Amino acid sequence: FFFNDTATTEIYTEQIVGSVRCVQETDIIQPTSTPVNENLVELLLMVSTMRRASAGKINVIIPYYGYSRQDRKVAPRVPISAADVARLLETMGVDRVVAVDLHCGQIQGFFGPRVPVDNLEANIVGLTYVLDHKNEIDLQNLTIVSPDAGGVTRAKKFQDMIKNQGYENISLAMIIKRREKASQIDSMHLVGSVENQDVIIVDDMVDTAGTLCKAVEELKRNGAKKVYAFATHGLFSGAAFDHISKAPLEKIIVTNTIPAKEQEEHCEKIVRLSVGPLLAEAIRRIQEKESVSNLFQVKRI
Repeated sequence: FFFNDTATTEIYTEQIVGSVRCVQETDIIQPTSTPVNENLVELLLMVSTMRRASAGKINVIIPYYGYSRQDRKVAPRVPISAADVARLLETMGVDRVVAVDLHCGQIQGFFGPRVPVDNLEANIVGLTYVLDHKNEIDLQNLTIVSPDAGGVTRAKKFQDMIKNQGYENISLAMIIKRREKASQIDSMHLVGSVENQDVIIVDDMVDTAGTLCKAVEELKRNGAKKVYAFATHGLFSGAAFDHISKAPLEKIIVTNTIPAKEQEEHCEKIVRLSVGPLLAEAIRRIQEKESVSNLFQVKRI
């Protein structure tokens, strides 16, 4: 669909095969992960192409929302890039946005009321893995840990989902971090107990894995037996694979919202799960005018 002009480095769009004129709904799936700017421009051009071809409603499915961590002003005279990306998509004529585990829920509010945003929760994918590996993970002595205060709600939801499967002794803990700089942790303190417990750290993404591995070491110092991690988006940049290989971590479970890197083949601790069925069901429910939120209502056993 796209090709690059090697001389100008511009992105060119090929002709769509078949007519989309007056098609009731069009779904475009495109993560805006690395290379972020190139993927974002491709997405904008695809939306523009569909709009100019007289398509009906245009739904964009963004498994990973690029610039999501730039969701507020951290200093004077800086942009709120996550909001600017939303404005770009809205200007190009998007009718609906479906994302997977946005870095923070407020990004949904960056879009106007005419563009509904569905934030799909990948913890239901992680739940399936945990239940399928209950012989390895001690669900009777398990603590769910949030790596920071902002992720407590996400960790609490994961705890409740496991409890609804009949495992009532699931505890919740949190790590408080003090940063020297944006990417440098000065100290960590655990709130809660993990002694003689298996632990699952729940987060939305893992980047260089430096902070994650320090959290694993802190949990081990506090008596945790086995430590697992579940993160929706596996960016794995910088020295991530080296950090993960050296850490006392059993497994790190991520989803395929971001394409896998070649180095993953040499790291046995990384498990990658598919969000394909989750996205497919969400698309079906949107097409059939059914509730998307009911997709995450895990029935109590």
